[in-house]
Amino acid sequence: MKPKKKIKKFDLVNYIVFILIGLIVLVPIWKVLVDSLNAVGVYQFQLWPNKFTFDGYRTIIETKQLYQPFVNSVVTTLLGTLLGLVLSTLAGYVLAQETLPGRGFFAFVLLFTMIFSGGMIPEYLVMKKLHLVNNMWILVFKHGVNVYNFVLMKNFFEGIPGSLYEAAKIDGCTPMGIFFKIVLPLSKAALASIGLMFAVTVWNDYSTVKIYITDPDQVNFQYKLRNMIMDGDTPITGYKVSQTTLYNAGIIAAILPFMVLYPFLQKYFVKGVNIGAVKE
Repeated sequence: MKPKKKIKKFDLVNYIVFILIGLIVLVPIWKVLVDSLNAVGVYQFQLWPNKFTFDGYRTIIETKQLYQPFVNSVVTTLLGTLLGLVLSTLAGYVLAQETLPGRGFFAFVLLFTMIFSGGMIPEYLVMKKLHLVNNMWILVFKHGVNVYNFVLMKNFFEGIPGSLYEAAKIDGCTPMGIFFKIVLPLSKAALASIGLMFAVTVWNDYSTVKIYITDPDQVNFQYKLRNMIMDGDTPITGYKVSQTTLYNAGIIAAILPFMVLYPFLQKYFVKGVNIGAVKE
């Protein structure tokens, strides 16, 4: 019989700390979920609804004013994520090449923009010149260029063993051939992690819509949902739900797509957390 393994004090403290962190994260989410299913609007924390109902979700689903914003959010999120991944991978791959002339200068220019920006007014004028004001496509193009993700991909590509590049060159691969046949197949974790970052950013963007878009047909789901609930523009339906119930149901509806998506990307996301942390 094998002797029981003793739990070290450090491990015990780790367990306790992470359990507490998990509760801190989960308790607010559980409260929102319970309140969204509670026909009676309450402010205190409850483990279970007093009066169970799906009317808050039915109200959101049957509100036709949310259909177009929802489609806008889906389209901009998909295209914004695709554009961001294309630009991040290509830029990161190019900057990872040690033989690139002016490599240090280009890296400096990109990093400089992470520290300093032109400000809101110059940015607005640029967007206006590009005809992106009052246009939902601003969500695609604005978030498609993200220097932080460029740097992450660059560090990841630099961590790929140089012997793979050399072997591919010996076999006659061009630089783009190496990119598509060697680099991309090895980058699933990085692409999943950064793709999730892009998708969450575009989907949750409220401030851009608030500043640049006034056409109700061009707004996204988050903006319309927020106005519907917070500004008292509650739809008239046959369901009797409190404002609190509808408010919390809206929160769950807004985060539900990524709650469903995350489990499928989790194995890649966990691997991608350490992008660029270990190099050969």
